[in-house]
Amino acid sequence: MADRDYHDLLQPEVINTVSGLSLISRIVVEGFISGLHRSKSVGPGMEFSQYRGYEPGDDLRLLDWKMLARSGRYYIKQSEVESHVTVKFIVDASASMEHAENGISKLEFARVLVACLSHMAQKQGDSVGLFALNEDDFVSIYPKADQKHYNRLLLELLNISTKGKWPDLAISSKRIHTRGAKELVFFITDMYEDVSELSDFVKNLKTAKNEVVVLQIMAKNEMEFDYKRSVTFEDLETGARLKVDVNKAKAQYLKALNQKIEQTREQLHSQGVNYHLFRMDAHLGDALQLFLKERIRLN
Repeated sequence: MADRDYHDLLQPEVINTVSGLSLISRIVVEGFISGLHRSKSVGPGMEFSQYRGYEPGDDLRLLDWKMLARSGRYYIKQSEVESHVTVKFIVDASASMEHAENGISKLEFARVLVACLSHMAQKQGDSVGLFALNEDDFVSIYPKADQKHYNRLLLELLNISTKGKWPDLAISSKRIHTRGAKELVFFITDMYEDVSELSDFVKNLKTAKNEVVVLQIMAKNEMEFDYKRSVTFEDLETGARLKVDVNKAKAQYLKALNQKIEQTREQLHSQGVNYHLFRMDAHLGDALQLFLKERIRLN
């Protein structure tokens, strides 16, 4: 199956099985890697883990002369100069992640995203851990780097269910953080918060040694407000309902949404946290490219 056809597998009956998640992640990762190896125009810091761009001060003995002859670019054999990385994925399992588009909820999309990124990390020898939180549940799988562990991680992804709100800071930070450790932390969330509980949690994650990345998952219908006439919205976490005239509300909604996104981006960047909005209709290869860039930033 070609990489472009993985979209056909984004069905609940496929996503919600270990074999289905494994298949999707394998197709997406292998397609992405083969695309990188075919491309000669990809710049330093965008290659698969075998190579990175030459930088002043690097040992010339590590230069890949065949790559230089083929592409005219200077590459270092990255596998010889970089250590493995500890990667932690934290999934927001509050009720707002039930929001669905084309039959797929944000939580189901997060499962696919984590499966793909974990598969990429595992191929590079990285240790991968998974955490998922809401006010009632706390899922924790501490980082390891083998195939058996990856299979367990996929199983735990399927056991995550949405409920209620995000827990308070004391509970949400419990048993996740390893202060002083060099690790890459991805927080996958829709960033819907009552006050600042998610923002406070992210701020508490950041240390001088780690890299923290917030991936805000948004659906196309949220980003474009492409509803017809009047529609009733329900807050998935509080149950509150509101009937809206779409034509009147659209411009105001989009303005407020864009302001909120920029505010979130600026706030997180000021705290040294990397923020990326990831639409559910985006290509999953974009997330893998982002993962490699963030991974290189940590080394």
